[in-house]
Amino acid sequence: MSFGYFYGFLIITAAMSIGMSLPFFIGSAFHSKIHRWLEKWPKKAAFVRLAGEGDWFHQFRAVALLRISPFPYLVFNYASVATNVKYGPYIAGSMAGTVHETFLAIYSGKLLQSLAVATTQGSFLSVDQIIYNGLGFSVAAVSTAAITIYAKKALQKLQADDELC
Repeated sequence: MSFGYFYGFLIITAAMSIGMSLPFFIGSAFHSKIHRWLEKWPKKAAFVRLAGEGDWFHQFRAVALLRISPFPYLVFNYASVATNVKYGPYIAGSMAGTVHETFLAIYSGKLLQSLAVATTQGSFLSVDQIIYNGLGFSVAAVSTAAITIYAKKALQKLQADDELC
């Protein structure tokens, strides 16, 4: 099944927003239990608490950086409700922080599909196809790595700034 780049992006984005919203709202019912659970790991919880501080933009930035960093999604989805993060910056930051992964998934899938079609049909990919698919995947992979490195440094700086206050 192939949807192409545009429709694939829309489908993945819609599914991700639902997948991030449900735990946020479900977790709201268990706010106090999640808060107690976070108290067991104060150092790791400090990253999550960063998301609930400050104004809308600060919350958006912290959520986006946490999404880009190698912090477990499932834990953050539920733990974020134990902070004061609002839904608007949570979902906007979550979507902004995962868009690079969406592009990587789309280009990976398109590259694998092209290789599978060429293999099953016993044909070769044209030079244009190889360049287009290879370049698209490479740009997505390199940008994902660069964004992750930036996010890790920015998150460490944000945490250091928070400790100074």
